[in-house]
Amino acid sequence: MQTTRFIGLSAALAAAALALTSCAGTPTAETSDSNGTDSTAGYPVTIEHFRGKTELAERPLRVAALDPSYVDATMLLGAELVAYTEYRKSGNPFPEYLGDVTELTDEAVNVGTTTEPDLEKLLAAAPDVIISADVRQGAMYDQLSKIAPTIFSESTGPTWKENVVLLGEALGKQSEAEKAVSDYESRAAAVGEEILAKAPQTTYSLVRFAGEDTARLYATDSFIGEIMVDMNIPRPKDAPDTTESIFVPLAPEEILKADAEVIFQSTWAPEGAEGDASRSQEKKFTSNPLWKKLTGEVMPVDDSIFLSSVSLQGANEVITQVAEQFEVDPQLP
Repeated sequence: MQTTRFIGLSAALAAAALALTSCAGTPTAETSDSNGTDSTAGYPVTIEHFRGKTELAERPLRVAALDPSYVDATMLLGAELVAYTEYRKSGNPFPEYLGDVTELTDEAVNVGTTTEPDLEKLLAAAPDVIISADVRQGAMYDQLSKIAPTIFSESTGPTWKENVVLLGEALGKQSEAEKAVSDYESRAAAVGEEILAKAPQTTYSLVRFAGEDTARLYATDSFIGEIMVDMNIPRPKDAPDTTESIFVPLAPEEILKADAEVIFQSTWAPEGAEGDASRSQEKKFTSNPLWKKLTGEVMPVDDSIFLSSVSLQGANEVITQVAEQFEVDPQLP
């Protein structure tokens, strides 16, 4: 049965590849998007990315985003999302900080997890372009490319701002993407300046509980780390740091290494056994007598925003919540 299914899927992918090749060779000059914009203007274009070069014969209108950060980037740039991978196991699949995205997601189909997207569902969604990261589905790149032109960044976390621009380039909206990044950076700097004017000695750390034996102390080279760099708010001078990973593991007896003026505390807590393990770890660490010796103010934060969003909208929400914590003007965009 599995062999039959594989043959059927391979045939479908081959047919899709043939259709793509045919379409790429004969772009239609009269094609337009829902706003009446000529979808061939400026196309074909060749997008350079981590896995090489991908040619887009026409402006992509239907996007399959196989990583949550690219889902958010698709919404940011006002493109239609037709396929996404699951990153919330219950409730609204699209986080509240995105606002009302109904019009952009009315055809969106959940095609499975980031590690195992369903190729048949993806093919049925008929995307014009697939965008993701090599760290997510690198082994599936060739298969994905048979479904639709596929663009990969190397990763998501360390390059989340560059990834917005990469998708913007593919959608013919590079200038919009660059402006959105620039506006975010200006806001981050302005809010950070207000915080430091009010509390010049401010430092931060972020401790995350993820159901492991050790806690995670997030490094400068991480999503939250880059946001705080953009705000010019430093980590403590002697705080453990690394460029080999996005966090430094801390054993219970090392928890004082997380001390700072403000300590963001986050717990990855999905429903089920994984969430139970994280909550148990949180209880173990926070009941440790050493936790009571932390001198900074502990600020519980939403894990789905401060850690998992890895997007421009998520970063802006982080800035808003940090501004509220310090009671400064959030300078909302």
